[in-house]
Amino acid sequence: MAGNQKRIMYLELKTGHDDKGPARIGRVSFSRSGRTIYYKDKKFLSIGGSGIGANYLDVQSGEEYWISGPKRNGADRHCWGSGPIEIDADVAEEYWQDIRGCEPPTSA
Repeated sequence: MAGNQKRIMYLELKTGHDDKGPARIGRVSFSRSGRTIYYKDKKFLSIGGSGIGANYLDVQSGEEYWISGPKRNGADRHCWGSGPIEIDADVAEEYWQDIRGCEPPTSA
């Protein structure tokens, strides 16, 4: 994977939250090897499946996260998970149109 490649991804905090942690859709960048992900001021290192329900570790805090590509059907949380998924404003239009293949939902 080329360095500085950017992609919209799903990020969910697992530490202390099981399948109901804070979750968001945002644009990340990858290290040259692809084992490190950068999102805003966070740096995540792949733990290669050694975590319980997590695949990345926040280098600074030590918290475990599940980070993956967002699903077209929007079912990014684990089947037992729940809670809102925030979408970063800078990726919202691209997420809804290119990934979900629809228009964004309208606010009430």
